[in-house]
Amino acid sequence: RASTPPPRSSQRPRVREMAAALGSAHQLRAAAPPALRKRGKKTLKASRALPVVRAASTEPKIESVAAAVPSDAFLPDGLYCVDNTQTIRRKTRTVNIGKVKMGSDHPIVRQTMTTSDTRDVEATVAEVKKCADAGAEMVRITVQGMQEAKACAEIKKRLVEDGYDTPLIADIHFAPKVAMMVAECFDKIRVNPGNFADGRKKFEDILYETDEEYNAEIEEIEKIFTPLVLKCKERGVAMRIGTNHGSLSARTLSRYGDTPAGMVESAFEFARICRKHDYHNFVFSMKASNPLVMVQAYRLLAHEMYKLGWDYPLHLGVTEAGEGEDGRMKSSIGIGALLLDGLGDTIRVSLTEASHLEMEPCTRLRDVGHKAAEEKWRVEKFEEKGRDFKDFARRASDLPVQKEDDAIDLRNILHRDGSVLSAVTPAHLASEDPFYRDLGAKLAVGMPLRDVATSDSILLTEVPEPSDEKAMRSIRRLQEIGVGVVADAAALTERPVDDAVALVAAKGAASAALPDCAARVAVVFDGTETEEEVKVALGVDPVMALIECAPGVSRLHASRRLFTNILAAGSSVPVIHRIQFTDADVKDDIVIQSGSQVGGLLCDGLGDGVLIEHPTAELDYLRRTSFGLLQGSRMRNTKTEYVSCPSCGRTLFDLQEVTAAISERTGHLPGVAIAVMGCIVNGPGEMADADFGYVGGAPGKIDLYVGKEVVKRGIDNDTACDELIQLIKDHGRWVDKEEEEEAVAA
Repeated sequence: RASTPPPRSSQRPRVREMAAALGSAHQLRAAAPPALRKRGKKTLKASRALPVVRAASTEPKIESVAAAVPSDAFLPDGLYCVDNTQTIRRKTRTVNIGKVKMGSDHPIVRQTMTTSDTRDVEATVAEVKKCADAGAEMVRITVQGMQEAKACAEIKKRLVEDGYDTPLIADIHFAPKVAMMVAECFDKIRVNPGNFADGRKKFEDILYETDEEYNAEIEEIEKIFTPLVLKCKERGVAMRIGTNHGSLSARTLSRYGDTPAGMVESAFEFARICRKHDYHNFVFSMKASNPLVMVQAYRLLAHEMYKLGWDYPLHLGVTEAGEGEDGRMKSSIGIGALLLDGLGDTIRVSLTEASHLEMEPCTRLRDVGHKAAEEKWRVEKFEEKGRDFKDFARRASDLPVQKEDDAIDLRNILHRDGSVLSAVTPAHLASEDPFYRDLGAKLAVGMPLRDVATSDSILLTEVPEPSDEKAMRSIRRLQEIGVGVVADAAALTERPVDDAVALVAAKGAASAALPDCAARVAVVFDGTETEEEVKVALGVDPVMALIECAPGVSRLHASRRLFTNILAAGSSVPVIHRIQFTDADVKDDIVIQSGSQVGGLLCDGLGDGVLIEHPTAELDYLRRTSFGLLQGSRMRNTKTEYVSCPSCGRTLFDLQEVTAAISERTGHLPGVAIAVMGCIVNGPGEMADADFGYVGGAPGKIDLYVGKEVVKRGIDNDTACDELIQLIKDHGRWVDKEEEEEAVAA
C-alpha cells in the first residue's frame, strides 16, 4: 500500500468517472478519505455533541474508497476468492440459525421474506407455511414496532404447533428495543448498520471535520448495539449484519460516499462490536439494486476478511431487483457471478412478486453454485491480467470501420454500448414481417427500420437456398438498414451471401479459406486455445470474436483466460458471448444461466455483446432476454429501468399492482429509471440509481421523488401514477409511444 495518497487534484476526475460507471447518484463531494480533504470545512449540519473517543478496536480499517480512487493508491494486492481459475467455495465458519446450519461445510441455504402485515398473525403464519412448502429453509418477517414484535411471539408459537420449525428472521430498522424483544422468540435478527442506531429516521447530509468527530459516534453505536449482541449470544440467536447500498448512514457517506468501501466499513464497525464480546454467530450481506455495485461490494468484503483472517458466511442478494424476467436476470447476474467464484452461503432472490414465487429462481441459482463447486468447474492455472475486482472498467474494443471498397455500410453491425446478435433460420427469414418484428424492427410501408432494441446482427444457422426469394429479400433489407449478416465460412462458399461476415474457427483461422462474398471475417473461440493460438487467430484481423465454450469447459474461467490472452496479443477486437441451450432448458434456465455465466463476465467489463440460442424458444424472447442481460449488466439501456422493492409488511400499497400499472404506462422510456418503493424505511438512497421515485409515504398516500429529493408529498393513490407521468414530462424525459404503421405491400 502506498505510504501517502496521491494529490487530491489527480483523484477527483477518477472519483466522478468511477461513480458514474457504477451508477452512483451521490455527488461524491466527500468520497475521499479525510487525509484527502482540506481541514476546517464547515459541516452541512452540525453533528451531535458526543464525547471524542477513538474506536475501541485496533483491528485494521479499510483505508481506501474502492471504485472511487485508483486501486493502486491504497489497496494491497490480493484476491477475493479461493481461486480465480476454478469454483471452490470460500471456507466459512458454521453459523447456527435454529435447525439450519449455514457455512461452507453445508449446502447453500434458500430464504425469502413475507409480504403480509406482521400484525395479521393468521396471514403471516399462512404465508410462512406456503414459503416453507415451496422450499424456503428460512423466512424473514418485517418487525417495525412493538405491536409487530408481540405478534411475532404468537406467529412462532402457531408455526411450531402446526409442525413448522422453519427458522424465522426479524428484519429490523431504526428499532433497537424491538430487536431486543423479538430476539426472545425468533432465530435470527437482521440489523442494518445504516439505520439501526438512528432512531430519528432522518437522512441528512453531514460532513465531519475531523477523525475524532467521525469516530466519536462509534461509542454511541456501541451503547445501542451491545445489548442486542449480548442477548443474541446468551440465547444462541444468530444475526445478519446487512448493509444496503442505498441506506448508508450520513456518517459513513461523509467519508466514503455511497461506495462499496463504505458498505464494507459500515458492516465492519458492527462486526467489531460483536467480536469484542466474543459473539461470532453472525453473517454479512452487501446488497444493492445495481448488480455491479453489489458484486464489487461482496468481493471487497471477502478480500478484506481474507486480510483480517475472518471467516463469516455471506448472504447474497440483489435488492429491489423488480419483477418477472428483469428481476430474475438482475439477481442472476449479481448472485450467479459470486456463486461461480465460490462466494455465498445463503441466497435470497428479491422479486416484486408473491414471496413463495421467489423459491424457484432461488433454487435454480443455488443449483448453479452447487454444481459448479461439486464438479469443480475450472481451467488450467494461468496468471490473469486486465481485470481488477476493485476497479470496474469496461475493456476497450474497436467498432467496425468502413472501408473504401465496401458495398454496404458495416459500421452498425455492432453497437458501442453492447451488441445483440440473433440466430435465425431460413424459415424465420421467409416469414418477413413477423420476422422483422421478432428482431425488434419497426415497420413502415412493409419495410423494416431499426429501432432502439433491434438486433444488431443476425447469425444464419443455415444459409438459405439462392432460390428462396423471401429469405434472400429479408437478408438484403436487413443489410440495407445496417444489420450485419454472419454465417459459417464453408456455408457461404457453397451458398454465397454478398457482404456477409464469414465465421471461422480460431484454431486454423490463419489458413482458413474465405469465400469471395465475405466483406469481413469473425473468429470463434471455444475456450481451449493456447496463448499462441489466440494470437495467430487474431492475426486475421477479425471484425468480432465469438466465445462458444466447448462442452465441459467452464465459461467464466475459460473466458477470463481468453481475455487475458487477447490482451497479451494487443488486440481490441469486440467479443460476443455465444451461449447455446438445449430443448431440455426452460425459459428460467435461459435467464439464470446466461445471467450467471455471461453476466458474471460483463460485470467485469469483459465482453461486448451476447448471442443466446435455443432450438425452440421464440426469437423475440431470446432477443428481449439478450437486451435484458445487457441492461442488467449496466451496458445498454433499451427500456425503462425499474428499481422495485419486493414488498414486505411495511409496504403502504399493493406493490405488484402498482408496479404493473406504472410499467404499462412508462415502459417505453429507455434511459429513464423509476423507483417504486413500498416505503422509505431504507432512505432515499435506495433510489440511488433512479431518476424518479414513487414511494409510499402514508397509508393511501404517495410521495414523488426526483433523484433523492422529495418534490411532492401526500398524493392520493388514485392520481399518483398520473402525477408521476406529469413529473417525467416536466423534466423533459417523456416521449409518446410510437404507433407502428400497418404493414402494406411494398
